[in-house]
Amino acid sequence: MARTSAGRSSLSRAVDLLDAFDSSSVYLTATELAARAGSPVSTTHRLLGELTALGLVERSPDRTYRIGARIWEWSARSPGAAGLRAAALPHLQKVHHAVRQHAQIGILVGQDVLFIERLTAPDAVVNYSVIGQRLPALASSSGLVQLAWLPEAEQEAAIAGGVRHYTPLTVTEPDRIRHRLAEIRRAGYVANDGFIHTAARGIAVPLRGHQDDVLGALSVIVPNDAAPVRPYVSLLQNAAATIARDYAALTRGRLA
Repeated sequence: MARTSAGRSSLSRAVDLLDAFDSSSVYLTATELAARAGSPVSTTHRLLGELTALGLVERSPDRTYRIGARIWEWSARSPGAAGLRAAALPHLQKVHHAVRQHAQIGILVGQDVLFIERLTAPDAVVNYSVIGQRLPALASSSGLVQLAWLPEAEQEAAIAGGVRHYTPLTVTEPDRIRHRLAEIRRAGYVANDGFIHTAARGIAVPLRGHQDDVLGALSVIVPNDAAPVRPYVSLLQNAAATIARDYAALTRGRLA
């Protein structure tokens, strides 16, 4: 792999450029990409030329760039997140129809949760999750329910990274987080009342693989009111069990 003058490979710099796009900045100029990626403008122009030729980014008539369709093609072939999404989507739709709020799937990526699917309703409660974007795992029900099954060393690394107060209800103290993770593991689910927005409640259960490993999380975002949690939990757990069955069949090449 060729190295740049700064000792970094061209591939790593290209990945930095792709990472510079987000849901609020889907069209960026070369200058903006260079600033976001911390890359020299000349290097950025060269890499963008190569990425455009490969179909990994696309150049618009106004000279802005966007993520190319070829990346979507690659992700669609992935047996990981894309496979989980394919197995889960029919059941996610049923959950969404039942709650008529938000229903979503998230996977743990480092100390964040990445949302790979979300269904919503026009008049649903506020929800900060966006498909293809991340939230801190310690603040999200989808993140906490996955962190609860990680080895202690990985939990401690996440706790050491900290989490900001989104609302007065966000749990940020290390000892309280440890206690909460232990409770989640015992209960098999989590309910976050007002952690990211005081009007919203996140309820999540783990999505498991055929070896009982945690692949992701299935969650709903509903109003933070007096409604009992248990019906939501039962709905999610039943859906998660069916998703686990279908995902196992899918990864063996025979969708049930």
